[in-house]
Amino acid sequence: MMNAAAFGEEYNDLMSAFQARLTDPVLGELFRRDGDVFFRRCALALWKEDGPLTQDHADLYNAMGRTVAVPPETLQSLADQMGPLREPPFWPRMKGTPDAAQAFLALLAQTLDLLVRAADSKSQAVQPYLDSLGGKAPIPAESPAPAGADNPRPQAEPEPEPTLEALLAELDDLCGLETVKADVRSLINLVKVRRLREEAGLPVPPMSLHLVFQGNPGTGKTTVARLLARLYKAIGVLSQGQLVEVDRSGLVAGYVGQTALKTQEVIQKALGGVLFLDEAYALAPQDNPNDFGREAIETLLKAMEDHRRDFIVIVAGYTGEMDRFIHSNPGLESRFNKYLTFADYDGQQLMEIFRSLCKKNGYTLTEEAGTRAAEGFLALYENRDENFGNARDVRNAFEKAIARQADRVAEMENPTREDLMTLTAGDLEAGGWS
Repeated sequence: MMNAAAFGEEYNDLMSAFQARLTDPVLGELFRRDGDVFFRRCALALWKEDGPLTQDHADLYNAMGRTVAVPPETLQSLADQMGPLREPPFWPRMKGTPDAAQAFLALLAQTLDLLVRAADSKSQAVQPYLDSLGGKAPIPAESPAPAGADNPRPQAEPEPEPTLEALLAELDDLCGLETVKADVRSLINLVKVRRLREEAGLPVPPMSLHLVFQGNPGTGKTTVARLLARLYKAIGVLSQGQLVEVDRSGLVAGYVGQTALKTQEVIQKALGGVLFLDEAYALAPQDNPNDFGREAIETLLKAMEDHRRDFIVIVAGYTGEMDRFIHSNPGLESRFNKYLTFADYDGQQLMEIFRSLCKKNGYTLTEEAGTRAAEGFLALYENRDENFGNARDVRNAFEKAIARQADRVAEMENPTREDLMTLTAGDLEAGGWS
């Protein structure tokens, strides 16, 4: 059985080399999204022929693009449900591009051989499968995979893309953040007019769409970043509009040379969308100029240049720390020149967030509970310190309140629907207010 680290390195080299050859951006996105999943299914279809799957099989499987490790018992369950090798989901489009199709068949042969060698498999299915996919015999298209780690439920019909107006209305519905909302609208208007000038053949000045979000935790930075990614897609700036959220631990490895590879993997997932880097200042600690975070920064800067027409980075964190981070590298200063400041929520806004959580989750407040909560959130805001968590504190208070309510209702012999929904002032004592 091959060492999982060596296997993962060889597997990733094959995938990276193939992706570098794809010139069709749609094919590239399809392969990034479905490639690892397809090859993991191939692995299960081949390995299941050799008997029970072990921890060694699980280690190999988890080296194929898995972000959450699958234990052997789960892997065995997936393998038991796996049918024969099937046509990959991206193959129909790939066949329309002969060069890509030929390159993929070569990749497929190499990867299947790697899967057999790595697991010392005795499977004889590889060559017939390659012959069938190459056109010598028909092969069934891939059917929906069984429920499991890679495909927990059948794929539903895609929902219609939201309109720009609908997304802006969603922005307006966010609690507070009035300055941020105005900044986002101004940014969207600037981009729209810029694109109109391009279409009219008019000159457009250089402009960076990368952003700095500064403010305390719980002020809606991630929510706005996700919405902004969708807005950019709606106006044609981004091709996909997904948000990939990451922090230092998702970019930095423990060995020289590994950080760039780890960062590049994250970048590949974010192409066509927004990479949201939370607590970005952790990549440039003041007390360690040789920290591996510097390598991650340089890799990000290169990607921002190489993919500047379909890749946006948003860095976020505390206001003072973000200023230091941006000024730690001239490349950051030149690419991040637009700041959005997220102010703390005041007591009234905290209460509004609390009421929205209650409504969303089917709870109602008694009059006394509403007064008690409003007073509590006002005091929480007025006495805030460096540990103040804004909306996070509201969610914590809500979760404690419903736990207290559950203890109370559970003692009732026949609770009514109203009992199940009502939060009392006593339930709110769990919120931690004095």
